[in-house]
Amino acid sequence: MAAGRNRPQSIHGWVAEELGTRIVSGVYTPGEYIPNEAAIGAELDVSRTALREAFKILTAKGLIEARPKLGTRVRPRQYWNMFDTEILSWCFESKPTPKFFVSLFEVREIFEPAAAELAAKNGTAEQIKLLAKAYKDMEKAKLGTDEVFSSDLNFHLCVLSATNNEFMISLGMTIQTALMGLFRLSSSIGDEYTEALPAHKAVYEAIAASDATGAKQAMSRLLSRSKENLDYALTNFTGSGA
Repeated sequence: MAAGRNRPQSIHGWVAEELGTRIVSGVYTPGEYIPNEAAIGAELDVSRTALREAFKILTAKGLIEARPKLGTRVRPRQYWNMFDTEILSWCFESKPTPKFFVSLFEVREIFEPAAAELAAKNGTAEQIKLLAKAYKDMEKAKLGTDEVFSSDLNFHLCVLSATNNEFMISLGMTIQTALMGLFRLSSSIGDEYTEALPAHKAVYEAIAASDATGAKQAMSRLLSRSKENLDYALTNFTGSGA
């Protein structure tokens, strides 16, 4: 049995997590054939049925493919569903590379300014109240606690919710695990969180004022500042540059 992981009631889910983590961490690399069913089944002490169910999960996520008469191969990274919540979770568990963080941030730079613009246009009075509360929670968050990251995440999710665009909202919910990881890293710099509060307030105030252009610009400025801190954190806290 593999060490270091407690087995849940869903054995095939546990196997999928074990193998998925190995894939995203590079234990099994793209193009490589993973050990056959008999070998993995014996190592993990699971039935062939559980193993095959796990393979179905990983296949659906784009991580592996069956090759007739050859075995099961890890697919090239370009085919992985990087918006899959479990894949993102496995990536963060496996100490992702600086490139992973940079790529994720680039996605934020594409959709969050647009989300702020839409929120200013479409946000309801109730949603603006929730955004105001989210910002107040950021001000109240005690430094050095998880409140710092959870309140920051909630603020950005409230912006997405206020767009009233189901695709934007779904995207935010899908990658919230990844966003939390980004916030943890970019806030690892001393006073970054406190110094970023005015930029968050500017986003909130523009959305509350229905200033679509101002909201978009404020979010862009916020992300620009965050990107600088992310680059610094990647250089000084991960041991390598972006």
